Order: sequence, then structure tokens, then C-alpha cells
Amino acid sequence: MPLPDAQPAQVVREYGPFPGVDAIHGVTHDGRRVWAAVGDRLLAIDPASGQATAQLRRAGDAGTAFDGTHLWQIAGARIERIDPATGEVLAAIPAPGGGEDSGMAWAEGSLWVGQYRQRKIHQVDPQTGEVLRTLESNRFVTGVTWVDGQLWHGTWEADESELRRIDPDSAAVLERLAMPAGAGVSGLESDGAELFYCGGGLSGKVRAVKRPRSAPAAC
Repeated sequence: MPLPDAQPAQVVREYGPFPGVDAIHGVTHDGRRVWAAVGDRLLAIDPASGQATAQLRRAGDAGTAFDGTHLWQIAGARIERIDPATGEVLAAIPAPGGGEDSGMAWAEGSLWVGQYRQRKIHQVDPQTGEVLRTLESNRFVTGVTWVDGQLWHGTWEADESELRRIDPDSAAVLERLAMPAGAGVSGLESDGAELFYCGGGLSGKVRAVKRPRSAPAAC
């Protein structure tokens, strides 16, 4: 089916760059704070002040997710479940891409893990790492998020980035938001309300993007 026309993404705020941070690899939201994986640690960012208020010394080179209690972080070929208060790794499962993974989200008891160059999103059992099903994209997949029954993912290809809402059964593209020139998306998460938080790759920034409210939830 033909792609819907892309609408311009509305970037409402930028956070960072942060001291000692060369790139943003993953982003999530715990209901109060934005978490960003920055390579050798996870930063907790206060979205009101824009300041980093805490950090965990844990490797994070790809997607980050929050399940309501724990952080999940891709670190190489592993996905680690982390206590956000202490930084302790409580469990780990294999990452479906074996180290070639990108974004990650939590929804309805599963992890949803992107594979960048393979242009895929996997639904993963968080207890075993088993891939339950796979969705195919026609663009490189960066961040992944679920919000209000909608599945969105970031793309970054040929110096162009979009946020795309896709059908969670067929992977058909339902809606496209084009990021401004030079604003790549290296991680994606919703705050559950009006905003997406997008990792900005080598810019070292996190961008808040207004979420469209007119789109219906996926069935």
C-alpha cells in the first residue's frame, strides 16, 4: 500500500548535550524521568529542568525500556533487567540481533526490539529471550515505542529521520512524522501523554516531539 504523506514533526524542546556524553543510544521514560543510554552509563533526566539528576554505571549501546518497575537495557548481545534505584543487574536474556539491535520498548508483558539494518521489530519474551513474532519495515529501525495501543518506531537512513506509526499486525505504515533536517532519531519513547522523546545520536541531545492526537489507536 502507498505510504501516507509525511507531516513535519513538532520539536518542542531539546535536552543536552550533557557533559561527557558523545551520543544517545537509547531512551525511555519511567513516568517521571527520561532515561538515556549514553554508552558507559544511563542518565536520568528531569524533563522540567532538563538536568541530569542521576546516573547508573551500566553499559548501554542500544535501546532502553521501562516495564513499570525495572529498566531494560541492551548491552552488546544481551538485554539486562536493571534495578533503577541501585543499578544492579537482576537478570539477562540474549538480544535477538546478537549485538545488532537498536531500539526497545515494553508493552503488554513483552519487549519489542528493533534491528537497525535488518529493518525488523521483534516481539521478545522477557523471561527467555524467545522471539515471539517479527514485523518487517522498509526503512532502518531505530527507536521503538508503544502508546495508547499504537506502535511507533524511529527511522534514520540517508541523513533523514522519521517517526512512523505502523499496524502492529501487518506493519503497514499508518502515519509519518518527518524530523527536521539533521535531527536523527537514535531512540524513541513516549511519556504516555503528549510527547515522544527521541535520542539524537551523535548530537548528544534528547528531543521532545509533540505526539499527534488525531490518530486512532490501532485495533
